[in-house]
Amino acid sequence: MKILLVEDEIHLSDALVYTLKKNNYIVDTAFDGIQGEKMAESEKYNIIILDRMLPLKEGLDVLKNLRKQKITTPVLILTAKDSIKDRIEGLDSGADDYLVKPFSKDELLARLRALGRRQTDSINNEELQIHNLTFNPLRGEIKTDKETIKLSSKESQVFEIMLKNKNMVITKEQLLQKIWGFQATIELNNIEVYISYLRKKLATLNCKVLIETIRGSGYCLKEIN
Repeated sequence: MKILLVEDEIHLSDALVYTLKKNNYIVDTAFDGIQGEKMAESEKYNIIILDRMLPLKEGLDVLKNLRKQKITTPVLILTAKDSIKDRIEGLDSGADDYLVKPFSKDELLARLRALGRRQTDSINNEELQIHNLTFNPLRGEIKTDKETIKLSSKESQVFEIMLKNKNMVITKEQLLQKIWGFQATIELNNIEVYISYLRKKLATLNCKVLIETIRGSGYCLKEIN
């Protein structure tokens, strides 16, 4: 499950990222409202954890704009404001849940599980296809008529992006930004490693789908004759 965490308190953000990753969530981070809104608009997340008091753009304004764009991703608001009026304002702005600081990590995880259960049925049915391959992003599985292979979480993210943009060139920088986030320190060479892993797994299926290297540009997922 992929989460967008929008929180400007660096120490809290780092602690939450550690907890979430330890519990097998994939996490992207943003530290202000404008950046968080752009990421929520450009990438699909299962849940958004959104601080209310953010620099550059207030959290509820971000939420309202996302809902106006018909982005229905469940949103959990984090805030130090704990009055009934504040909670009602957050929920009326489109939030799915509201958690007051300070909070326990166990309560946060429980609320995320509850939000995740609401999404499971619709996500389970969202499969992507190319040629004779069917890919389930939630399970990280590629299937053909005869075989099923399992992808790691990062392989799954890379393949999903490429499959949604099949026959289009995707740069290493785009993959880096979408998967590891704007603050990523990972080297671009690591993208090549995951592409190599994917190519080897696709080769085991003996399918007519390949990842082509476009020199000086990036990669392209396409069918071959």
